[in-house]
Amino acid sequence: MKVLLYSKNLKMVEKSGVGRAIYHQQKALEENNIPCTMNHKEDFDIVHINTVFPSSLWMSKVAKARGKKVVYHAHSTEEDFKNSFRGSNLLAPLFKKWLMRCYDSGDLIITPTNYSKRLLEGYGLKNPIVNISNGIDLEYFSKNEAYSKRFREKYQLNENDKVIVSVGLYIERKGIIDFVELAKSLPEYTFIWFGYTNINTVSIHVKKAVETKLPNLHFPGYVSREELRNAYSGSDLFLFLTHEETEGIVLLEALAMKIPVLIRDIPIYENWLQDKENVYKGNFLEQFRWTIKGILDKELPSLVEHGYEVVAERDIKTIGQQLGNEYRKLLMH
Repeated sequence: MKVLLYSKNLKMVEKSGVGRAIYHQQKALEENNIPCTMNHKEDFDIVHINTVFPSSLWMSKVAKARGKKVVYHAHSTEEDFKNSFRGSNLLAPLFKKWLMRCYDSGDLIITPTNYSKRLLEGYGLKNPIVNISNGIDLEYFSKNEAYSKRFREKYQLNENDKVIVSVGLYIERKGIIDFVELAKSLPEYTFIWFGYTNINTVSIHVKKAVETKLPNLHFPGYVSREELRNAYSGSDLFLFLTHEETEGIVLLEALAMKIPVLIRDIPIYENWLQDKENVYKGNFLEQFRWTIKGILDKELPSLVEHGYEVVAERDIKTIGQQLGNEYRKLLMH
């Protein structure tokens, strides 16, 4: 059994969660000694596709015509396309039709969570759908004092500074507007948002948020995986205000790094992340403010060990075993 991780146009998605997921799949397969390649000119038995570009659909159809099995990984939904870029809500119904065409072109659909599985089942897709987490490299994302020191030195933070970080594109769906509002109302804490989107493609409200000038608010842009690990290690709180996700790889990373996590209370996290058990949740700005203060002033109990238990189940080696099982089932049919 040899798997092609289709990677044409990888450069276009490598800074996104989809790009991170492809990297995770490669490592997960290697950890389980499952032969894989990213070169579509090599022979393969199964092609695993993560993107929804026209070339991706073409690859799916070509592989099927050659008698190969096709796994389509559903990272995107109509729901998480909305409130992304300028005009995205208008295009969302068309995007959904395109997604359905892509996802149904193969033999099996994999999606990261039960929540995204339910959404896709509601689309009326014909192919079977299974949910497998994107996984987390626990070996790499492990808290370390040296990482923390590098982060604090780079951003000129002293040991008493309380630092709140978030990670994502500059899009409304990710909660960037609320992040800025919280920075305005909590000047005693430092807020840092990692990630980048061309400002010309975002809404007026997002542009205004990103261009906000505050001494405690910073937008360093896109940073490497290593720098992000340093930031997780050296910060005091991961604030994830997203309104919609299919999983949220950066959230898994933060939990793995054993830093306190505060998220928006949205349906995707209902069954596997519990408020006041393994994370803290909020619904509105005043609640977020109160919880941030409670966490950073140590008035609320630490949940980091319980949060780690959640991601320990999603270790990349386990994910590779689950992928391998699905690949073998496909080849038997």
